[in-house]
Amino acid sequence: MISTFKQNKITWIDLECPTAEEVKSLMQKYSIHPLVAEELLKPTIRPKVDVYKNFIYLIMHFPVFEQESKTSISYEIDFIIGKNFLITAHYKPITPLYELTKVFEVGSILGKDNMIKNPGLLVFFIIRQLYNFALRQLDHIQLKINNIEDNIFKGREAEMVEVISCVRRDTLDFQRSIYGHESILNSLELSGKEFFGQDFVHYINNISGELARVKNILNNCKETMESLQSTNDSLLTDKTNDIMRFLATLSFLTFPMMLLTALFSMGTVSTPILGIKGDFWIIVGIIILSITTMLIWFKQKKWI
Repeated sequence: MISTFKQNKITWIDLECPTAEEVKSLMQKYSIHPLVAEELLKPTIRPKVDVYKNFIYLIMHFPVFEQESKTSISYEIDFIIGKNFLITAHYKPITPLYELTKVFEVGSILGKDNMIKNPGLLVFFIIRQLYNFALRQLDHIQLKINNIEDNIFKGREAEMVEVISCVRRDTLDFQRSIYGHESILNSLELSGKEFFGQDFVHYINNISGELARVKNILNNCKETMESLQSTNDSLLTDKTNDIMRFLATLSFLTFPMMLLTALFSMGTVSTPILGIKGDFWIIVGIIILSITTMLIWFKQKKWI
């Protein structure tokens, strides 16, 4: 699907799941290099900046949380930045990009033509909006972290093992999406300066500040999750040790009972105590005395 927006002398063409016919028409109209046109038809794994004679080709990936998979998925956006036009291409609907097209369109209707002076400034607004959206996306990770922390100290360590793993995966997927953005922005700064002048450097520095905010919060989330996982593992280990200690103590305490029961059930002729009056209670008393003695000994050794 192709959407076209105009403001002042700038044209913004947005492609969602571009078809070969759409790309071919744009390639002829805006003199797009065939290699770039071919790349627009399919997703690309790595971000990059390529400079051509009449435009800059930029590929970036941004994390978007998907409810179905319960994790952040990397969404690609391709930018073809010309002197008086901008082409964006993506393969899934992206909320902040859609919102910005409406703002751009309304700005045209209201006659605010001086807002966007060149396509480079429009790219600045788009990327800044995407980083702000990424910050909002990080909110769901922070909420999960708070929930995990509460549950860990409520004795739900075992339940939190899977939840912690899912949140850590989400954090890593988020980090993977914005990996390499810093070098991409540095390359864009150098090439954009030649296309749009010295002012473009200021805008890139502003975007770099937004990226730094995202990375700082993301690193904080990552470090917090590592600490919570370590704490959860320690608490689980302590619980396991307590269970093993209890089972070991129980085994030792029942040992005298099993030993004495086995001895008095041998049925030999000269077995002591057996046959005298109250022999059962005497044996029970010996067992209780043995268990009590071992229990006192364990407490003195501080094993229980």
